[in-house]
Amino acid sequence: MTPRTFQAANLTQECKTLRKGVRMRITEAARRLGMSPRMLRYREALGLLPPVRSHGAHRRFGPEELSAVAQGVELEKRFDISPAELAFALRVLSDPAVAQAVRDLGLRIGRLQAPRRALDFEKEKALRLLQGRS
Repeated sequence: MTPRTFQAANLTQECKTLRKGVRMRITEAARRLGMSPRMLRYREALGLLPPVRSHGAHRRFGPEELSAVAQGVELEKRFDISPAELAFALRVLSDPAVAQAVRDLGLRIGRLQAPRRALDFEKEKALRLLQGRS
């Protein structure tokens, strides 16, 4: 097991051992997460972690933030996606206009099927019943 895999596998446990209210600078948080401070800044820019600025405008990370980053990394690995793709998926879930535009594209290119309207279902049901009587 690589050091990075070991850190990711034990991150949840490590987060539990941190006392609530304990905040660390970005270099320490990045070390615990097995990534660079630059990657954490990138994730912050994408909106993949909660706001982590202290009063002095320094980034400060606690157990909740580390856990959120770890959960994001786990999703990226499980579904083989990039941080940018995960950020877009969150945008689709939170912005109805974006969700509709993506749905429209999916219908146009055949990746999604149009939802059946209740009236169409009833019409098909009536036709089946009529065909059964002949």
